[in-house]
Amino acid sequence: MSFFAVLRGPLGAGKTTVARALATAIGGTYVSIDALLERYEWDGGSEALFLRTNEDAAATARASLDRGAPAVFDGNFYWLRAIDDLARRLPYPHVVYSLRVPLAVCIERDRGRAVAYGAEATREVYEKVQPIPGEVPLDGVRPVAEVVSTIRTDLDRRGLRAGH
Repeated sequence: MSFFAVLRGPLGAGKTTVARALATAIGGTYVSIDALLERYEWDGGSEALFLRTNEDAAATARASLDRGAPAVFDGNFYWLRAIDDLARRLPYPHVVYSLRVPLAVCIERDRGRAVAYGAEATREVYEKVQPIPGEVPLDGVRPVAEVVSTIRTDLDRRGLRAGH
């Protein structure tokens, strides 16, 4: 069944790791908002920049969705409007999951990256990624396999077959 999942959260929350694992588990297409943002000149992360990125994100996911396979988006998604815009572009059922991770964990995870953004950038992003209506909060400190299992169970509960 065609549906998409949005995985959002602050820098260092584990979005990419979980989103890739989820896409593999459900036979879906993985779409990295960060990778698509690299096509544009960074303006500090404005809403307009993220809305422009949605054009590319929707185009990347559309082939998968149109053939009946799910898509998994990974990004900060600071603004509800950016998610609403993606949903307008892709009229398929969708669920928004938000990884909840303490700031200290995000900073520590960032330090372990090959190219770290630094504590200040991590803190700034952390403050921007606030809860949004309708999201499903997830404990992002748990092991990746457990988070993916929780998402798959939730998708199944919603009638969105998550690949078995």
